[in-house]
Amino acid sequence: MRKFVIGLLAFIGFLTLSGCQKTASPTYLKTPYTQNEFVMGTTCTLTIYDKGKKSALKDGFAMIHHVDAEATLTRGGSVLDKINDNAGIKPVKVPKDFMPLLEKAYYFSKNSNGSFDMAIGAVTNLWQIGLPGARVPAQSEIDKALPLVNWRDVKLDTKNNTAYLTKKGMRLDFGGIAKGWVADKVKAVLAKDGVTAAIIDLGGNVVVMGHSPLGTNRDWHVGIQDPTAPRGTAVGTIPECNESIVTAGTYEQYLISNGHKYIYLFDPQTGYPYDNNLASVTIVSKNSVDGDALSNAAFDKGLKGGLQYMNAKNSDHIQAIFITNDKKIYLTNGLKKQFKFDADSGYHKGNF
Repeated sequence: MRKFVIGLLAFIGFLTLSGCQKTASPTYLKTPYTQNEFVMGTTCTLTIYDKGKKSALKDGFAMIHHVDAEATLTRGGSVLDKINDNAGIKPVKVPKDFMPLLEKAYYFSKNSNGSFDMAIGAVTNLWQIGLPGARVPAQSEIDKALPLVNWRDVKLDTKNNTAYLTKKGMRLDFGGIAKGWVADKVKAVLAKDGVTAAIIDLGGNVVVMGHSPLGTNRDWHVGIQDPTAPRGTAVGTIPECNESIVTAGTYEQYLISNGHKYIYLFDPQTGYPYDNNLASVTIVSKNSVDGDALSNAAFDKGLKGGLQYMNAKNSDHIQAIFITNDKKIYLTNGLKKQFKFDADSGYHKGNF
């Protein structure tokens, strides 16, 4: 469940997006309510600016722990574990609130033609990148795992709420979608509690709720992380409200072996981490679950294919930022007027 931190800059915007509707003005705090916990294998931070809404932090983290208990692979007993343990044996009954996550994962597996593959677990389980047992598996192990990586072999029965992996040894891995799913759930919980301005940061899956507390209808300014610099160093900014910003990148979770860097993002066709000149892909979307899955899918397709794939999402109001290893930035068409490029960042404009 790894994604990479977007630099949410300390300054909070001064541009207004027409898509954000004006609401009544609540009272905002100069020093917000904040809580941090290490959950889902990362540091999760909730920040609430509405006065009198501190109790919403507890509700937000309760939701994080609930979804983590269902979708984690880092400890036994989760719903995902039960599905994997019964691969090739029998369908597994899943909770009603878990089935929509399975459906989302299946949708994006199909929509991306397997660039995001919900059944990548047979491969990721070999490498264990980001965990204490990380290693480079033997080619024979990878060859044995590859036939088990195919989302088409996942059978979902939404009527009876069951999931079945048809081949023994198959494994689901929701590291590329679960944090987006829970970020959306947390946003709904906070909204139900009356929160209007907040930042949800689940280890880099960032959701900005409402407008900046600095003024009526002011946007948050979200910094896009420089993949080669310390956290919080941005190559540019985008003004957003009520949006999710998710980045998949090469710069944190990785394994160094014999002088070679192996990142945590895997090619379902080869069983090896990608090495395609992309340093990061950032997805801007209304729903964080979409951004989570699409960041993986776009990374798989590379720069040219990824841009084409993501530009086709423009009608869904989903945009992307691609950063290459040779320090160039490429934008989908819908971001070219919004992205504020930092000319002193050491990067170069690619297609804008």
